[in-house]
Amino acid sequence: MIVVIFLIFALLEALRSRFMFKPKATPADKYVELISGFTLLGLTQPLVLFSSMYLAATLLPDAEGVLAGYPVLVLFALLLICDDMVQYWWHRASHTFPFLYGLHRAHHNGEYMSIRIVYRNNIFYYAMMPSLWISGLLIHLGLGHVYVVYIVIKMSVIFGAHSNVRWDEPLYKVKALSPLMWLVERTISTPATHAAHHGKYTTDAATHYKGNFGNLLFFWDVLFGTARITRTYPETYGVENLAPMSAKAQLAWPLLRDATSPTEETATEKGSLSAAEPAE
Repeated sequence: MIVVIFLIFALLEALRSRFMFKPKATPADKYVELISGFTLLGLTQPLVLFSSMYLAATLLPDAEGVLAGYPVLVLFALLLICDDMVQYWWHRASHTFPFLYGLHRAHHNGEYMSIRIVYRNNIFYYAMMPSLWISGLLIHLGLGHVYVVYIVIKMSVIFGAHSNVRWDEPLYKVKALSPLMWLVERTISTPATHAAHHGKYTTDAATHYKGNFGNLLFFWDVLFGTARITRTYPETYGVENLAPMSAKAQLAWPLLRDATSPTEETATEKGSLSAAEPAE
């Protein structure tokens, strides 16, 4: 089902614009996105989930299925907290600590919004993601039947938030829907709120790359004070103020490195942010 939803968004992007030939895309972008995407879906995510489930079964054999009898809404809420909220904090930490940003920078190096960048990250980024390991534990505890529905909903929202098919834009223009959209944009990630996170320049009022970290729920940003809602979209996307990063370093830093670090400032813009505070 997730693959089908991905392909639907890809088709919509192809009809709206050039899916594989984005105006600001480089040949390296395709390699980074293909390698990171296939690595995550074919290796990292299954390996982490099954490893977590195996460890849970080994260390907590009597706990298998212990939560399965709880109401579905309770289990769904547990996933929202233990997976989605934890991922919010992981994402926020990745924009706070230089080492974690080095693993996440690839996601922001693409100078465009597209479903293509959903899985674009360093190949080690997801292997270290706490929420994936916790999800494996929760499946062992009996949440598997809820997780399969939850992950489809979560990825659908994430696909929609990254795609350049701005499904929210026409809805903002319908006055009668304004109260509904006020609630929607404070509940889930939308193209406008997530595009702000990918904006390149802080001089652009629509850019907010030091916030809007939510994945499924934008509510976490509202709750923890990192939300900015403008109902507009940045003019430019990418990383501000930082030295270029090669495809090999985007994929496998710190094993494969450039002469500059992922958080090193460019000579022309040096001083606007400290190296300890990644720009993107």
